[in-house]
Amino acid sequence: MAGLPDLEEWLQDANDAISISLVSPSKSGLSTIATFQPKFTYSIFGEEEKIFGYKDLKIQLRYRANDMRPHLRQAYSKKFKPVGEHEPTDVVEILEGGGHLPKVAFAKASDFESSSQQLGNDWSPPGTLHETFQGADGQYEIWKGSLVDPAVKQLNSRIQILVPMLIDGGSYIGSDPESDSPELDYSDADRWTFFFLYRKQKSTDDPEKSAYTFIGYATVYRFFYFKPPLTPPPSPADDWELPTGYMDLSLLPCRTRLSQFIILPPFQGKGSGARLYNSVFTHYHSHAQTHEFTVENPNEAFDDLRDTCDLTFLRTMPEFNELRLDTSVKVPKTGPLPPLIVGAQKLEKIRLQAKIAPRQFYRVLEMHLMSQLPPSVRATMSLDDDVPSPTAADKHKEKLWQLIVKQRLYRHNKEILSQIDVSQRIEKLSETLGSVELEYARLLAAHDRAAKHSKQSNGKRKLEESSADASSSKKARVEDP
Repeated sequence: MAGLPDLEEWLQDANDAISISLVSPSKSGLSTIATFQPKFTYSIFGEEEKIFGYKDLKIQLRYRANDMRPHLRQAYSKKFKPVGEHEPTDVVEILEGGGHLPKVAFAKASDFESSSQQLGNDWSPPGTLHETFQGADGQYEIWKGSLVDPAVKQLNSRIQILVPMLIDGGSYIGSDPESDSPELDYSDADRWTFFFLYRKQKSTDDPEKSAYTFIGYATVYRFFYFKPPLTPPPSPADDWELPTGYMDLSLLPCRTRLSQFIILPPFQGKGSGARLYNSVFTHYHSHAQTHEFTVENPNEAFDDLRDTCDLTFLRTMPEFNELRLDTSVKVPKTGPLPPLIVGAQKLEKIRLQAKIAPRQFYRVLEMHLMSQLPPSVRATMSLDDDVPSPTAADKHKEKLWQLIVKQRLYRHNKEILSQIDVSQRIEKLSETLGSVELEYARLLAAHDRAAKHSKQSNGKRKLEESSADASSSKKARVEDP
């Protein structure tokens, strides 16, 4: 009896085997605009991210660049012949049966190619035009729509596979994490808003016509906001009841959460992520029903973008710009600390006006105050700076700033820190403070570069901030900008 073949030879890395491309019709056929590969496939092909049963496996997921109609095709040089319980991975069954791609993705290649050639030039993205801006490589448009809109729902079904492929821990809208069923629940579709980012350029075949290219998108979910609480009348009648019937969520106070945020890898590093984030944030900042704007489990790259964008926004508020360290404060050796910021009594009012969540607001405030420290005591990423010797006044400012950061770190990690003795507690806070200083120095340098670039063109966040935060979960919902 012949022995079993070496099964390891038939295993292939799913991330390497899959290529994703954007294509557009041209006179000579479909031309490729951009190609990239997934970062993660464990939620689709298992924790090991392996596909079994093929040699030289190539899985091509092509997207029509405008409406993102997908087409899947696979090729290989050799396929494993089933032996007992060992048989090749059924890629199509996993992607179709698992609900990762719509049925249209598995149509014949000829159908995909011919329909792409026939797509009219009057096509426009779903939803309504929200904002237009000019980029270095063309005009950009942001289109806004609700998941209730069938066209938005269709586009979401086509691109949703990009979420787990590009976002570590990303999941589909409507999925139940406790269920293995691919069925999605869209009963709360009216709470989901999509912002699609497109580049609009002149057609290479006909300069009189324009072509759209999908760049990325963001999704937003709205929760009911419980402050101020709903209360019955002071002296309700015996038959008083809560209102019944349909209540329009758009008219109720809400907390708005940015849930998914993706800029496709070929288009990153060009400022598109910041433009999209700022557009979404600005929209909800001026939205009367939104009381707070939050982000769902961001990764470090998105944290960087968010921090620099939020700092830029807050510095447009005169009340925020007036905040500074109170150098007249004398730090007591024992007892509670006095307010360390001039205008500290206005902090919560400014935060509520900005509609930024507390933890994020106070982090950005710390960056802002750190930028006011004199060069002699301010952390920097440059090794070549000629730093002057600090004066006593400089050291006093530094101490005030450090105390502000330590207060926040202690409050955030109080439960864990309370379990270790005082000496270890002080050591942990000092270590974390050092990490925060370097992180803020990097972010402020990035902010200054972005501000300089913006003027010229004119027109990992660490452990919170170290191992002291054992509860920090970075299952990101946002992809690198």
